[in-house]
Amino acid sequence: MAKSNDNREDTMVAVEQALSKTESFFEKNQKVIMIAVAAVFLIVLGVLGYTKFISGPRELKANDELFMAQRYFEMDSLDLALNGDGQNAGMLEVISNYGSTKAGNLANYYAGICYLKKGEFQKAIDHLEDFSSKEILPASMALGAIADAKLELGKTDEAIELYKKAATTYSNEFTSPMLLMKAATALELKTNYAEAIKVYEDLKLKYPRSNEGRDADKYIERATGLSGAAK
Repeated sequence: MAKSNDNREDTMVAVEQALSKTESFFEKNQKVIMIAVAAVFLIVLGVLGYTKFISGPRELKANDELFMAQRYFEMDSLDLALNGDGQNAGMLEVISNYGSTKAGNLANYYAGICYLKKGEFQKAIDHLEDFSSKEILPASMALGAIADAKLELGKTDEAIELYKKAATTYSNEFTSPMLLMKAATALELKTNYAEAIKVYEDLKLKYPRSNEGRDADKYIERATGLSGAAK
């Protein structure tokens, strides 16, 4: 019993010593601790203030300026969509002034598609690569558009890989069949019929209800015939 009491007393002494050391630490470093706490508090306030008074209003302003450029894009007025009309900003101005906002990010996508349609393929790639999205459809469409531009520039191998990547990384019923079809077609351009057939078969297996999936047998038959003729 005496041993148990001794152990309990030893434990209490150890706890008291630890508490004493902790109190001593806080006493000696009180000023530093208070400064650190205040700094964290100010950072939190700064983030909230930035969101409310700076980033929030910037997003609204950027959206307002993007609106007319989007309208011109929808009308297929590519130069007005890119450069504005003298009174309303175009995509390039939105990117320049509000590149860090969501509207500025979206403007990069629109600008990339405008340049793709205008046949300025490297500019299209540059803007599309600056666009980012966590959503499946926009991300796959942007990557597919980069592949289109690469194909136009004669970078067929790069285009094929990007088509496949866009189709598989962002798999969906809407864009994936179209992207796989483009990959297979590009493979046929390189007379790589065996690989093209594999892509057509993959398309048929994964997306049988799509228009491309329903037509896959026809393309497999054609590629098979071309493959035999090429031998």
